[in-house]
Amino acid sequence: MKKFFGLIMLSALLTGCTSITNLAPSRLPRDSAGYYRVEAAWSSQKQAIIPGSFKPLVVVDGYDTYPMTPVRTVKDRWEAFIPVPADKDIVLYHFKFDWTERTIHGPRPNSLQSPEYELRVK
Repeated sequence: MKKFFGLIMLSALLTGCTSITNLAPSRLPRDSAGYYRVEAAWSSQKQAIIPGSFKPLVVVDGYDTYPMTPVRTVKDRWEAFIPVPADKDIVLYHFKFDWTERTIHGPRPNSLQSPEYELRVK
């Protein structure tokens, strides 16, 4: 019974709680350059994430991907500039964070996607 409980605790420790929070406004004024900043906060209790394996993306309209870069002044925040053509007022996007983590059986890829968000440009 102790071994079983120990395996459950180890699994809970490796799993941890992970979330993505959208920090971008849902409405922005039209920009002449056509690029709009979106930002997300990443939170994870996982200790098994392999440093350097983290790859956050913004997925626009279901298929176009844009890499995110860390926000210099704040830890665990990521940003990207996404294009919105002049003839569009609404764009749908979501965040996708990919990483590799250590497991008992060796490195394993993992990922998390946010819900879809709507950006309105006026």
